[in-house]
Amino acid sequence: MVESPGSWGPLAALIGTWEGAEGVDVSYAHGPDASRESRFRERVAFEPFGPVENGAQVLYGLDYRMTAHRLGEDEPFHMEVGYWLWDADAGQVMRCFMVPRGTTVMAIGSADADAREFTLEAESGRSTNGILSNPYLDRAARTTRYRVDVSIGADGAWAYDELTELAMAGQPEPYAHTDRNRLRRVG
Repeated sequence: MVESPGSWGPLAALIGTWEGAEGVDVSYAHGPDASRESRFRERVAFEPFGPVENGAQVLYGLDYRMTAHRLGEDEPFHMEVGYWLWDADAGQVMRCFMVPRGTTVMAIGSADADAREFTLEAESGRSTNGILSNPYLDRAARTTRYRVDVSIGADGAWAYDELTELAMAGQPEPYAHTDRNRLRRVG
């Protein structure tokens, strides 16, 4: 059976391969200055699948792979693998992903099927909308909160603005790691 693009709700607009070189990453630097700003380019591929049936729950999803490279560098400084999921009955978008540092995130937000903007959030210590870290990161740089604002433009581009809060060992306040980029479809 061939599914209609509407089965993926707001995620239907993301199906395909995207690239963007307007990225800005503000991350913790292990040195005298606590932050480092890097410009980057990234490539994201979204492959549709579904339906996935969990009893009464029916999900449609996008399998995704992302790599980000600092401008002028060949090796990626960040990668992600995971899924974006749409639950039409609940009106929820979910993003489940893992980064090779050993952190896994399940961020969830509400959206209408035709939404062009939505926000997903997760917090550590929760059994839903949660975050897990490997033992070292749990001690040294535990991710405590994640938020991403997604905007899908009518001009054939989409953009995101992310906040990842980290509890850094020896630091009294959380560190705000941010990323943003605008991507255009290339395939």
